[in-house]
Amino acid sequence: MNEKLKVLVSVDLDCARARVAAQGHVTVRSVQALYVVVKRANSLMRGLTLEVDMTGAWVEPDALAQLRACSRSHHLPARIDPHQTECRISILNAGETGSIAQELLLTA
Repeated sequence: MNEKLKVLVSVDLDCARARVAAQGHVTVRSVQALYVVVKRANSLMRGLTLEVDMTGAWVEPDALAQLRACSRSHHLPARIDPHQTECRISILNAGETGSIAQELLLTA
């Protein structure tokens, strides 16, 4: 697994959805950079649904816990987004690919 974090953002403004796909190693330090990318994607459109795809990454458990906390609270950490803008995030990780893939097929 590559130690560097690589991120690809795909946006569909017509459907108000964005996917932030991470590859490499996601640590509690590098997840901060991921938050910045998510914040920028979220600023493109009010009410945008964001999917953070971690299936191509090795994610440290503490970093995944932080991402899940953001998903539950609908906010990024205050140091990243001091205004605490609503951010609808869903996390897709290797252990959840089946159920999310089925959900995406049903909504397509």
